[in-house]
Amino acid sequence: MAVCFAIPRTLRWLCCALLLAGVMLGGLHADWDFSLISRRAQALYGPLGEGQQRIDAWQYLLATQKQVNELEQLKVVNQFFNKQMRYEEDIDLWHEVDYWETPIEALWKGAGDCEDYAIAKYFSLRHLGVSSDKLRITYVKALRLNRAHMVLTYYSSAEAMPLVLDSLIDAIKPASQRTDLLPVYSFNAEGLWLPGAKGNKKVGDTKRLSRWQDVLKKMQAEGFPVETTN
Repeated sequence: MAVCFAIPRTLRWLCCALLLAGVMLGGLHADWDFSLISRRAQALYGPLGEGQQRIDAWQYLLATQKQVNELEQLKVVNQFFNKQMRYEEDIDLWHEVDYWETPIEALWKGAGDCEDYAIAKYFSLRHLGVSSDKLRITYVKALRLNRAHMVLTYYSSAEAMPLVLDSLIDAIKPASQRTDLLPVYSFNAEGLWLPGAKGNKKVGDTKRLSRWQDVLKKMQAEGFPVETTN
C-alpha cells in the first residue's frame, strides 16, 4: 500500500472520497443479484477460476449472517476475508502504485493489500445491516512494521472504544490493546476524523470525488445496485 503520511497531501484526495453512504445507501440494503454479478465480473475480467468459489462463499456468508448479532458478524466477516485473501502489494498485483479493489476484484484475485481488506469488510458489514456511523475506515501507522496501514474500526456507540478489524491478525481487539497502531485519520459516510487528545475530531466532508468514486463505479459495472444521490 503506497500511502504518504504527509497528512495535508493525503487528506486532499481522501476528502474527495467521502460520498460513500450517499452514493451506496440504497444499494447496500438492496438484494444483491450474485448471478448477475458473476456474469458481469466474467465479462469484465474473464474467467473467474477459483475466484468464483470465493465469490460463492461470500454470497453464502451474506445470506446466512443477517440474523446474528453484530459482534458475531464482525468476527465472521473479518475471518472470512483474512482467510480468503493473501496480502500482495498493488505494484505487484495491479502494476499500479495505489489501486483500490472492489470486493469482487479482491475475491477474483484472492489477494490485495490492506485497504482492500478493509473495503471488502466495510461493504460486507454494511450489507449485513451495520450502520455506517458504527464503521470507519482508518489509516494508521503500523509501528512495528514502520509503514502505512489500513484497518476497519467498529464503534458500538459514539463514545465507545473502537474494535479493530485487521488483516495483520485475526483477533478483533479494542484499539486500546493495539498499541502497535498509531491512528492518523479515519473516514466513513459522514465525514473525515482526525485523532486528538479529547477524542476524534470531525474535520469535514466534501462533494468532490476521488478513488472511492472509482470503486463505486466499478461495483456498478459489476452489477451492484449503486444509487446516486445528492
